[in-house]
Amino acid sequence: MSTATLDRPVAPVRRRTLPPGVAFAGAALAFASLYLAAGAPTPLLVLFEREWGFAPWVLTVAFAAYAFGLLASLVVFGSLSDHIGRRPVLIGALAVELGAMIMFVFAPNIGWVIAARIVQGIATGAASSAFTAALVELAPERHKRLGGILGAVAPAGGLGLGALLTGAAVQFTHQANLIVFTSLTVIMAVGTLTAVLSAETVGRRPGALAALKPQVSVPRAARPDFLAAAPAHLASWMLAGLFMGLSPSILRDVFHHSSGLLNGVTAFIPPATAATSAFLLSRHPARAVVRNGTVAVLAGTAIVLLGIATGTLPLLWVGGLIGGAGFGATFSGALRAVGPLAEAHQRAALFAAVFLVAYLSFGVPAIVAGQLVAPLGLLTTVLWYGGAIILAALVALGAQLRLAR
Repeated sequence: MSTATLDRPVAPVRRRTLPPGVAFAGAALAFASLYLAAGAPTPLLVLFEREWGFAPWVLTVAFAAYAFGLLASLVVFGSLSDHIGRRPVLIGALAVELGAMIMFVFAPNIGWVIAARIVQGIATGAASSAFTAALVELAPERHKRLGGILGAVAPAGGLGLGALLTGAAVQFTHQANLIVFTSLTVIMAVGTLTAVLSAETVGRRPGALAALKPQVSVPRAARPDFLAAAPAHLASWMLAGLFMGLSPSILRDVFHHSSGLLNGVTAFIPPATAATSAFLLSRHPARAVVRNGTVAVLAGTAIVLLGIATGTLPLLWVGGLIGGAGFGATFSGALRAVGPLAEAHQRAALFAAVFLVAYLSFGVPAIVAGQLVAPLGLLTTVLWYGGAIILAALVALGAQLRLAR
């Protein structure tokens, strides 16, 4: 071998990646699948309660365990992809989610279900801000707005669809848990492979270890919009928690229905209309969308409470439709308002802060409500819970009007 051959520089081996459009679509589907899996257990929880005989308050613990796992993961890993890249974080998170699906398949008792929910939350928390940022970055130049829209639509749409499909499995099969979570295991495997084959969208930056310290970050330019949207997130995600966490108990104890399909449909309504409204309102000014969405959350919650107080199930659904539309509007509008106010290296940390507020609002009030059911009764607890949503919506409207001025 000649010296010239030895001295010749070796060209780096380029990794084969998916075409940009395929990678973008795959990222959107993988992101939605995380929330599909998050919504799936809702109709199963009352089935588990009947089979395993645990106390009713454990239902809200099993529901909210996911949110607490997500929050812990979010504050630790939320900005990590700004430093090491989106791809490694997404591959790791989807692999952990795959493990959670396997835990659900073989869960022998409610303790295993709660553990699987925590692992699921950890995976979703690690992936949420990275996926939200990656969708903006992977979107074709002429469709950059679509990346932001999908970042808002995928969580709500996935939650609703997961609950609906699981409710149908509970109603029409005798192996709902096995069917649902085996299917989700396959979906997560495909999502992980898609992340492996996708291109990286940001370069590495120093500070990865420091980024693991529990923290969230809101750039100065984004703070006014972020703070004004915080009470709107509280109201809308509490409403989502009412339908995703408490609706099975409400249907059983207030309306005296135990149908798995009915549970799935009821849990499906708000997030499905949320996804639809987020998409349809994507071209309207972000701040106006947040403001009008908050009004819809307030009105929808009032109708929901009227339906529960009078035992009128159609009113519950109508309120869910209106409030769900408001949920989608407030969340998508808030993401669109703050997203352009952050630099690329700040984006994941900012979205982590948004998701932190959202999931505190999703999980903590549901846990508190679950603990109050025994001393106060379900009906009284739900009415107080709804009153808290209305109060938060009123505070949000005041904050947004001040921001507009």
